[in-house]
Amino acid sequence: MIRFDYLESNSERLRMDYHLAKPFPHLIIDEFCEQEKIEALYGNLPKIDTKSRDYVFAKNKFEKSKFWQLSVECKELYEDLTSDRFHDFLCFITNEEVFIDTKFHGGGIHQGKQDSFLDMHLDFNYHPLQKFWFRNLNLLLYLNPDWQPEYGGHLELQDLRTGEKKSLGVPFNRMIIQQTRNFTLHGYKNIRFPPGQYRTSIASYAYTKHLRHIEKKRTTDWHVDDDQFIKRFLARVYDPAVKIKNALFGSATAKN
Repeated sequence: MIRFDYLESNSERLRMDYHLAKPFPHLIIDEFCEQEKIEALYGNLPKIDTKSRDYVFAKNKFEKSKFWQLSVECKELYEDLTSDRFHDFLCFITNEEVFIDTKFHGGGIHQGKQDSFLDMHLDFNYHPLQKFWFRNLNLLLYLNPDWQPEYGGHLELQDLRTGEKKSLGVPFNRMIIQQTRNFTLHGYKNIRFPPGQYRTSIASYAYTKHLRHIEKKRTTDWHVDDDQFIKRFLARVYDPAVKIKNALFGSATAKN
């Protein structure tokens, strides 16, 4: 399903594009999948009913990790994303040893429904269930037919070091590969999609295995506007609260 011949024949240019992108390394690949197959995949997607656990910092966001169970097309995409061929491509463009989490912890199908948003944030840095897996990349395949800029839902990027920002459109069959570090803020603002349409993506995450922790382990780190006083307080206590909850009851994300 993935257009491997295109990726491999353009790998040098794509590698350069990734490393030179601002505000931090990322890569946009349009027509990432074969059009007929990705249209069939999208046409067979159900409405997702499992709501994200990010109640305060996200709205109407639904997710299902095990998307490969939904259809033969989803299974084919899963096999491509977790293949040796795609692994080699990712390692080449990033110049790092990276691998896709085959269980898609926190990833899979994401659907943003009416007035959905996701506040700006830094992702968790070490996998909740694999102690030394360092989160290196987000890979976001967008499935928004006939998307228009006025619908909103752009992927917003911001470098926490410099404040530099960039807004990326999310049309159908666009893959965005984004570096994840302790300065790579991202999120999306309230969407204005037509009734019955959802901001849809398939998210996968790539990791690098570390010998030891190079950073203090964190959960999602939320960054909200200064005038949102309650949210700012909740953002400060979010990390310790989630760590205590996970220690007592396990990861809810892992159960989605």
